[in-house]
Parts: sequence; structure tokens; C-alpha cells
Amino acid sequence: MAQSSHDSGRLRLGVNIDHVATIRNARGASHPDPVNAALVAEHAGADGITAHLREDRRHIREPDLAAIKAKVTLPLNLEMAATEAMRDIALATQPNAACIVPENRMEITTEGGLDVVGQRRRLAPIMAALKDQGIRLSLFVEADQDQLHAAADLGADIVELHTGRYCDLPAGDDHDAELHRIIAAAKMTEQLGLECHAGHGLRFDNVGPIAAIPQVIELNIGHFLIGEAIMSGLSNAIMTMRRLMDEARSS
Repeated sequence: MAQSSHDSGRLRLGVNIDHVATIRNARGASHPDPVNAALVAEHAGADGITAHLREDRRHIREPDLAAIKAKVTLPLNLEMAATEAMRDIALATQPNAACIVPENRMEITTEGGLDVVGQRRRLAPIMAALKDQGIRLSLFVEADQDQLHAAADLGADIVELHTGRYCDLPAGDDHDAELHRIIAAAKMTEQLGLECHAGHGLRFDNVGPIAAIPQVIELNIGHFLIGEAIMSGLSNAIMTMRRLMDEARSS
């Protein structure tokens, strides 16, 4: 996210920390802290931090954004709906990039790409205001040539290709066809002068083919990493807790 072009050829990883905040909010307290998660991600080799400030504030909240900006050196990618209120928050936060995503209050997670073609009038003034402040513009879209052309026409710097359908489909012809559609869209971004990112639903077992697409510069992954951390990190947490309990009792 810090770079505007693929300088090194290294695929960048943006880590989405939303669901650390989801767990925190379930208890209405301060633990676990998404800022600490961002710092862990930074030390573990992440190239950027992604956070989606939803209109209902179900996970990330404004103080989280301010704290990330203050404490984390990695670039911040702010995911946001195309509203005037979110525009104002983005202008106040000054993230490295703002990724405009479709948002439905009833959805569990983002269910598809942004309809750039159908929302040109709504998107244009919001994007212009962000661009005037030097914030890089990203649009979360389906791997569709009409949507890519519309994104380029509106002045987007980046498109993030929605990989959710690819991740959800079982192995077979439909899955392969969706992968080829993403590959073709990634090639088109190069022709249109758009930086190509991808994300949604990526896991250990399906990330390889997407990561292998040469035009894809960055992957944004969140939910799976946070879920996997609960499993792979749980033993260490238990052993540390057991040791502290035993030390306290023996003293």
C-alpha cells in the first residue's frame, strides 16, 4: 500500500483487523485491541493494515483508526461505503488509501463488488474529494470488464477484485471459470493503468492461484487470518496462562 507501483515484484499482504474488533466489541470492553493486532501484523511481515469502518460500527470504530494512524507505521487502507459521512471521516483520518465497498446493513460480510457503472453519479464527488487530499482511490469490484472501465473512467488508482465467488465454489468447471475470469480482469487492469489488488475469502488452501497472477500487486486478507490465529496461537496462550497461574500459586 505504501507504493504506487509494483516496485520489487513482491506480492504485498494487507491484513484486515476488523474481526479483532468484533471480538472486543462482543464484551464491550477493550480487549483484544485491534491496534495491538496491527502491530503484531507489522512485526510478522504484513505490508499494510486494512480496516472497514462500517456505518453500524459493528467492529472498527473511529478511535481505532486514530490509534492505528498514531501507533502503526504501515500504511492504512480504509474500507468505506460511498456516503458523505464516510467521506468526511476519511478526510479527517487521511489513510494511505480509501477502498470504496458496497455496504448493506443486513449483510454479514461484503457480498459482492461495487456497481461502479450504476453508481457513477454517487461515486464521482466522493472520489474527487478524496483524491484532492492525496488519498489513493480503490474500488472493490467484480472481475467484470464494464466495471473496470468505469473505475478507470472515474479516476480510481486501484481496483480490488472480489475473490469471494472463486473461494466459495467447489472444485470443478465453475470454479475454474471464475479463476480464469479473475485472471482476465487482472490483465485488463494493466491495460487500463489500474493497480490490481484482490481479496475476500482467501485461505491457505485457495490463495495460491490468486497469488500467482502476475498483475495482482496486493492481497487483502482478514477473517481467515484472525480465525486461524485463534487455533494456531491458542496453545501458546494456554501454556503462558498455566505458567503464570502456577508461578502465582507457588509464590
